[in-house]
Amino acid sequence: MSGNSFGQVFRLTTFGESHGYAVGGIIDGCPPRLNIDIDFIQEELDRRKPQQSIIASQRGEKDKVEIISGVFEGKSLGTPIAFIIKNQDQKSEDYNYLKDVYRPSHGDFTYEKKYGIRDYRGGGRASARETVARVVAGAIAKLILKKIGIKITAYVSQIGDIELKKNYEGLDFNKIEKSLVRCPDEEISDKMLKYLEKLKIEGDTAGGVVSCVIKGLMVGLGEPVFDKLQAELAKAMLSINAAKGFEYGSGFKGAAMKGSVHNDLFRRDFTTETNYSGGIQAGISNGEDIYFRVAFKPVSTIMKPQKSVDKNGNEVLIKPTGRHDVCLVPRVVPIVEAMTAIVLADHYLRQKTIS
Repeated sequence: MSGNSFGQVFRLTTFGESHGYAVGGIIDGCPPRLNIDIDFIQEELDRRKPQQSIIASQRGEKDKVEIISGVFEGKSLGTPIAFIIKNQDQKSEDYNYLKDVYRPSHGDFTYEKKYGIRDYRGGGRASARETVARVVAGAIAKLILKKIGIKITAYVSQIGDIELKKNYEGLDFNKIEKSLVRCPDEEISDKMLKYLEKLKIEGDTAGGVVSCVIKGLMVGLGEPVFDKLQAELAKAMLSINAAKGFEYGSGFKGAAMKGSVHNDLFRRDFTTETNYSGGIQAGISNGEDIYFRVAFKPVSTIMKPQKSVDKNGNEVLIKPTGRHDVCLVPRVVPIVEAMTAIVLADHYLRQKTIS
């Protein structure tokens, strides 16, 4: 299986399955002498782990990271950093009924047809459990970015049809982690939570949107052709489980605007009067805030009977069991931040090699 690595200079390779012994990763290209703050890494993992609320999966994982190479006396060595997070609360028996059955909108069918074999326990490699390794790498990338004043903040801006319509500049980001759905507006947050509580009783699920803002980024990150900064961010976001769409800056609304309105006019200090470009021009950061949105589909496993087929084409009725999120979006927030940090750290280190 290829496609398990991301990045060029700061490069992450992940491994492991949902119900295997552990999930982990190898980070190559981390600069030496970086202070590796284990407490900070664990805080980031705690933001992603299950059992955060009644709308999240109740799988009881502690998600304790173990670094097994590349760090000595609290500092990176410049050699590959390898780490694992052991799986401790697998209930593989919950998935025995899926051995010969394909769930709607999951990877069961495509994986088995591609490889001729699949780990049906919890989705195997296709499980969102894999993203725990991304959060570790993202935390280390954040430690690199913190040294140069770059700040990444993601939050939930929509669940179902309940949407936060305020511009990010008018939000109090300190309220994000105080909300069970990670929405920084108390009124909208309450509406989202009540909606998800209702769906949980009904056995249904919801999708939503995560918005992300990057502040403090210097001019010059990104490459002008295939590795445009927005293209790298888009690939990073769309590699996250359940991601269905990506837009930055004016996004799709920009298609309806006139050029005379959409153009970001320069001031004498080289800042711009507007920021429809979303902080990126010609694939390269221009020093303004970068902002983007990522859409995520509803969780595919619903607690309602659904029709499907088995591997022989026979019709079956699936009656799901197990522990699943009503909505993944609140737990995706730290994953979006992590993948953003990996992209920026990679491009920052690329830029240093040519500066």
